[in-house]
Amino acid sequence: MNTRKNSGFTLIELMIVVAIIAIIASIAIPKLMSARISANENAAIATLRSIASAQAQLESSCAIDTDADGGGEFGYFGELAGSAFLRRYDPVADAPAMDVMTLDPSILPTAFSDTVLTGGEAAVSRSGYLFKMYLPDVVNAGNIDGIAEDGADGVGGSAGATFPDPDNTEILWCCYAWPEEAEATGNRAFFINQEGDLLQTLNNEGGTNSVLFYNGPAAAPAFDAAYSDMAGDPNPNSITGMGASLGITAMGETANDGNVWSVVGN
Repeated sequence: MNTRKNSGFTLIELMIVVAIIAIIASIAIPKLMSARISANENAAIATLRSIASAQAQLESSCAIDTDADGGGEFGYFGELAGSAFLRRYDPVADAPAMDVMTLDPSILPTAFSDTVLTGGEAAVSRSGYLFKMYLPDVVNAGNIDGIAEDGADGVGGSAGATFPDPDNTEILWCCYAWPEEAEATGNRAFFINQEGDLLQTLNNEGGTNSVLFYNGPAAAPAFDAAYSDMAGDPNPNSITGMGASLGITAMGETANDGNVWSVVGN
């Protein structure tokens, strides 16, 4: 007669296995999250450097010249990615207008045309980070406002209602990158402009390094967040907004958003 012995794990053995798995997970998951955040932040830095290079290429090509003075102008994501109509000069109105031509070949990858409007301003999502471009308005009472990209979702560029100032757009632009989900897809927020200055703020909510917390589409940096108008200084900037100096802490200037901004790598 054959006999069969059925055996299995006891309750104690199962509990020990579950406990071991829980311990391993408690060690591995935070490290995995940290690695993911670090990778996303490094990707954001690399993307901003690529954007700076693309802007320099666009400006030198003179593909956009809305005052027909021979000086090239900087562009929005949709224009750089070849999805949005370029801005042009209208000789009849003697003012900027919309062209019926796009940039071909494009300078940035077509993925940068995947813009999404939030509050009438466009941003692009890349590797857990949101990117927003600002171009300068006219000088008004010593201040230069920033005009965000406002073209349709998935197209970008300018909607044609408010154009950047032709003269200022020949020399100024800036771009911010901040986490889609702070403390999950990234921690730091970043900034770059026409000078190639790449700044960062730790973006730690409730910490001494962050007055404003940048998190997702609804909590984006303002155009002048990383600049310093030097309010209260006995010798303030003569031009504020996008024409002001940067709020680099190491240079003794406080950024307009109240956050601590420093040069990446310092």
